[in-house]
Amino acid sequence: MPAPRAQEAVTVSVFAQRFSATRRGARLARRLATHRLDLWHLPYGSRASDTVTLVVAELAANAVLHGRVPGRDFELRLTYDRPAGLVRVEVSDTHPEHPRLPNSAVQLPADADGGRGLILVAAVADRWGVVGRRGPGKTVWAECAVRVPDEPCPVRP
Repeated sequence: MPAPRAQEAVTVSVFAQRFSATRRGARLARRLATHRLDLWHLPYGSRASDTVTLVVAELAANAVLHGRVPGRDFELRLTYDRPAGLVRVEVSDTHPEHPRLPNSAVQLPADADGGRGLILVAAVADRWGVVGRRGPGKTVWAECAVRVPDEPCPVRP
C-alpha cells in the first residue's frame, strides 16, 4: 500500500453564479460579489473590494443592457488567486457582439447617461478583454491586483 501524501493547501478560490439578465440580477451579482470578497478576507470598503465590486457592477450592467438575449441569463465567475494577489472577474452572456472601448477621439457629452462603463473598467483593472465561449456569446473578463491583507503594502516611489 502506498504511503499517504500530504494534501496541498488550496490557494485559488472560485465563485460562480448565474443571474437573470435584469437590473435586479446585475444588482444581486454586485452584492454577492462583495459578500464573497469579504469571505475571502478582502473586506467590504477596502480598496480591493471597491475595485473588484466596481468591475463586477460595470460588466454585469453591460451584460444586462447590451448583452441581453430574451430568456437567457448571464454568469458571473470570480477567481481569487491569493498567492498571486489577483482577482479575475468574468461575466458571460449569450449576445454575439463584443464590446469595444469608445473611440478616444470622440468625446462623450458631459450629460450622457452611458458609455463610460468600459472606460472605468480599463482604468481600474490591470488587464481586461473579451473572448468567445463555447456555445453562443462571449465572456468579458478583467483582472485586478489586490494586496493580500496579511502582508505590508509595497512602497512605491
